[in-house]
Amino acid sequence: MSSPAEFYASLPPISKAYGTICLLATTAFQLGLYHPVHIALIYEYVFKHFQVWRLITNFFFLGKFSINFGIRLLMIARYGVQLEKGPFERRTADFLWMMIFGALTLLVLSAIPGLTSPFLGISLVFMLLYVWSREFPNANINIYGLVTLKAFYLPWAMLALDVIFGSPLVPDLLGILAGHLYYFLTVLHPLAGGKNMLRTPYWVHKLVAKWRIGAPAVNTRAAPADRGTGVAFSGRSHRLSQ
Repeated sequence: MSSPAEFYASLPPISKAYGTICLLATTAFQLGLYHPVHIALIYEYVFKHFQVWRLITNFFFLGKFSINFGIRLLMIARYGVQLEKGPFERRTADFLWMMIFGALTLLVLSAIPGLTSPFLGISLVFMLLYVWSREFPNANINIYGLVTLKAFYLPWAMLALDVIFGSPLVPDLLGILAGHLYYFLTVLHPLAGGKNMLRTPYWVHKLVAKWRIGAPAVNTRAAPADRGTGVAFSGRSHRLSQ
């Protein structure tokens, strides 16, 4: 059995970095080093006071130390990691671009009246969950030892549980919307004969290569190949070890 240090070292770079920053953000908050209002997404402060850092920092706060915080962190450690080690293996730039596209989509959605959310970290995590559930729809998931269901339905089950336990509905819905938009543009639309309109930009490949993040790209100047379809829409069957 690997030690915690060995487990941490084995994590893929993007999921590891995001989870680590989220953990550090909450730790700093618990130590009283800052107040969340200073990193929250408040568009009035962004545009009137040029506090542009709020467009980024809001994604790293998953709430105070609690059961919900632990669940969100575990979702990154499981679903984000399994995506990065599975469908996105040796495609670090593509995974990073998925996260960037998700963040940009959430920023736009959050500007719509009625969908406003000061912190979009939970939504971004929920997007990872949604994409994972489409890539591994036939995996059997046991929820709190009470019910077993296919992973394809997991985002909706988690959303229902959040409603039951009194958590806000909007962050989960935003994550589902962003995840479905990404999956539609990169999988469903090309599968129906359309063009992949969300190819990873060259500058993302260049950034990953420059900072030596993840596996090196074979040819960063070549247009990235279309990503494969998820198992829900292919003839192959994937199974996760539970």
